[in-house]
Amino acid sequence: MVIPNVLKKTTLSHLIIAITFFSCGFGCNIAQCLLMIFVKPFSPRLFRKLSYYPLYAFYSQMVVLAEWYGGGRLRIFMDSDDLKLAGKENGVILMNHTYEVDWLVLWMLLDKLKMLGTSKAFAKKPIRYLPVLGWAWWMAEFVFLNRDFEKDKAIIAKQLKIIFSYPDPVCLLLTAEGTRFTPAKHEVSLKFAKEKGMTPLKHHLIPRTRGFTSSLPTLRGICPAIYDMNLAFKRDSDVPINLNSVLNGEKLHPYIFVRRFPVDKIPTDEKEAAAWLQNLYVEKDRIIDSFHETGSFFKNSGIKEVPSILYEPRLISLICFSSIAIASIGSLIYYLIFSLLTANWCGVIIVVSVFALFSALLRRANNITQISKGSSYGVADDKAKTN
Repeated sequence: MVIPNVLKKTTLSHLIIAITFFSCGFGCNIAQCLLMIFVKPFSPRLFRKLSYYPLYAFYSQMVVLAEWYGGGRLRIFMDSDDLKLAGKENGVILMNHTYEVDWLVLWMLLDKLKMLGTSKAFAKKPIRYLPVLGWAWWMAEFVFLNRDFEKDKAIIAKQLKIIFSYPDPVCLLLTAEGTRFTPAKHEVSLKFAKEKGMTPLKHHLIPRTRGFTSSLPTLRGICPAIYDMNLAFKRDSDVPINLNSVLNGEKLHPYIFVRRFPVDKIPTDEKEAAAWLQNLYVEKDRIIDSFHETGSFFKNSGIKEVPSILYEPRLISLICFSSIAIASIGSLIYYLIFSLLTANWCGVIIVVSVFALFSALLRRANNITQISKGSSYGVADDKAKTN
């Protein structure tokens, strides 16, 4: 999308993005609701098959902004044999939770693997009440947790069985650190590691193992692989790594190193599985440290180098975005002009209110993704974490 950079930062451009994104979001919610009422009671399988399409249309809006609008490109490092399986099997993704747009980079990857519409995640229960995105995730059967392990244990087992019964391959995001990395949370993590005699992590928080180990018994037999995803941006980048940069059409260049671990190779004993996860995060820390020190995931990490692929954006995502933009913005402008010509001031107020609402929602979404506005989970008090 060839748009002058000066125009990308204007209020008009942001308004167009807001109208397109939230029109698609509300449309997705309506489509999901209709499928829940008229299809799911009779055929849950068909409901889950058809739900892919409105969810893909919704999620792909942000992928278009990162790739077509901003010109960002995703480089992935992955073993060629593992890459052949990615997108063709169920999987759990273990991802470092460091950046304000790590979720968007994951969407970019899943779009290339044609799994964007079936992506799921463990999420905080209050998120499901958020307009548009929260509602979409609730109807898409995400795993919503209370952050109370005794309550969550049964929820995890039940939802995993539902998610991995989908007719198409599903990927489930698990951020084992439990919260996004911040300096304050890192200090707590370092203190905990010292108290417990664990290896301190430089770029990650000590992972919380109970959610992972409690999921493993259910995963065995229905989810063949764990995908370890290591995301990094170069520290000398002139572009801030945040959603505001995406909205302004700035070019982001994420780098991802992905490894595949068969679930049946992970220890069945709970303590051994917890140790496996802890050791994995020690490796992940070396991988990210190597990238920041040398520009390579492999030079100082001791991990065997694998080939990389620079992915180009998919045309279908641009077609989807453009169609929704033309339909939503065209309809609003037509109604606004018609209302002005017929002196229908109520109609004018409605259109202006829609513009204001969508702009406010976009600002709210931008604020939510900011690290400074994140939860205090892990730092609310200085108690040691229980794994």
